[in-house]
Amino acid sequence: MLIGISPVISPELLDALFRMGHGDEIVLADAFFPGDSFNSRVIRADGIRIPALLDGILALMNLDSYVPAPVAMMAPVPGDALDMDVERAYRKPIDARWPGTPAIERVERFAFYERAKKAFAVVMTGETVKYGNIILKKGVIPVPK
Repeated sequence: MLIGISPVISPELLDALFRMGHGDEIVLADAFFPGDSFNSRVIRADGIRIPALLDGILALMNLDSYVPAPVAMMAPVPGDALDMDVERAYRKPIDARWPGTPAIERVERFAFYERAKKAFAVVMTGETVKYGNIILKKGVIPVPK
């Protein structure tokens, strides 16, 4: 254990966050996401819910302030409805750690999969809510003047 680092952050996840560069993306995937089909760097976080991971991750990295939407979630397929409580649960740690973060972008399912293929890593979580996948784009750490 390290002081100041949430216990939900595994050594493998910490290494990935460290190695990510500005503009790299990381997918926090629900338990049903086909992570191994889309990305060669899959990190296991079984049993851990995404809001807890968001809080732990966003304590260690900031979101990209140079893009209109540094956070994205999958849009529902036609005929499905979103449970907006999921987005509200995700916004709590986002807003607590990085107030002023723009609205979460909704990305069509297959476009989301394409972004997952190009992402730095996919974190497979224990999240079981429908449309629970989220993408974070890493920013540049502000340098004090």
